[in-house]
Amino acid sequence: MLYKYVATTPEGEKRAGEIEAATLEIAIGSLQTRNLIIVSIQPAEKAGGFLGKIRLFQRVKDRDIVILSRQLSTLFEAKIPAMESFRLLADETENPVLRTTLAEVIDDIHGGISMSQAMARHPNVFSKFYVGMVRSGEESGKIDETFSYLADYLERSYELASKARNALIYPSFIIFALVTVLILMMVFVIPKLTAILKEAGQDIPIYTQIIIGISNFFRDFGIFILFGAVIAIVFLWRYAKTESGRMAVSRFQLDIPLIGALYKKFYLSRITDNLETSLSNGISAVRALEIAADVVGNSVYNKILLDSVDEIKGGSSLSKTLAKYEDIPAIVSQMVKIGEETGKLNFILKTLGRFYKREVDNAVDTLISLIEPAMIITLGVAVGIFIVAIIGPIYNITAGI
Repeated sequence: MLYKYVATTPEGEKRAGEIEAATLEIAIGSLQTRNLIIVSIQPAEKAGGFLGKIRLFQRVKDRDIVILSRQLSTLFEAKIPAMESFRLLADETENPVLRTTLAEVIDDIHGGISMSQAMARHPNVFSKFYVGMVRSGEESGKIDETFSYLADYLERSYELASKARNALIYPSFIIFALVTVLILMMVFVIPKLTAILKEAGQDIPIYTQIIIGISNFFRDFGIFILFGAVIAIVFLWRYAKTESGRMAVSRFQLDIPLIGALYKKFYLSRITDNLETSLSNGISAVRALEIAADVVGNSVYNKILLDSVDEIKGGSSLSKTLAKYEDIPAIVSQMVKIGEETGKLNFILKTLGRFYKREVDNAVDTLISLIEPAMIITLGVAVGIFIVAIIGPIYNITAGI
């Protein structure tokens, strides 16, 4: 049950927020352990109404976790106790879901379980990689360094993902706009121009007849096309939720011309960076591969990493295992082999992570520089076809008059 409360500190400072607990008594007890004097407390559903329901659709963004990790790193470096650190951040965060999650983490820690165990109860907020890193920090007694590692890694990962995602937004929007304009012209503009051509009684060129035929097709069967597209989208969405569907989508993602190369570099950067962060924090190679498989975000590479775990357990080296897969470039397996032989695998992985991050940056910059002229040429060709096929015959009719 979620409760909304208003309370004051012993110094008289007003505090308001939300807390989740099994009963009202537990919620009150939890607030009192924070040295808060309760002014009012009531179920959030009653207090929030429609806004309380909207909250169910809110989520914790990657950016929020990046900021949280950096703040925790700073607080732990300043030797602030864990409970006090989480209380400070729970009071300051603007995201209601994250605020509630941190409050529950505080309650769980106060109840006697470890920080990593408390975070593991919120998989929608803290990934397996995140929880594994925190657990490693607790075991090694280097929790401040762990959160520093996490903050650095998450910042790199967030920056990389944002840049790759933003590079695809512009072309996607342009393509959508172009297709929309073409459909509208076919359905509403071309028929009116066609009527003018037919009334003139002149011969219609073959390329104009093709445009008119496409327009008639959209007008006559447009509703069926739209209905079929909706069914296809629903089917593909449901198929993409299956294991074979996820694998097919991931494979298609890597095989797209130009974009596929960008995705490959992105995932390789994520894998190497993740492995380096895990190994540097004392996590075993097998566990590091399992964690990397969970967070890589692509079924093809997820399968490669999990298969590698089985082979390493069977006695194979990481470099020899990775060399078997064509989706892993030879430079990666060769560099990993050098790292294994020299005992500097962490350094090699860090170098590879930086290399592929630069490759992604360069690929994105190149893609952006190519998108604008490509779109201009495409729009120019589309406009040219319409002018020649439709406006040209109309001009000839006008000239004949």
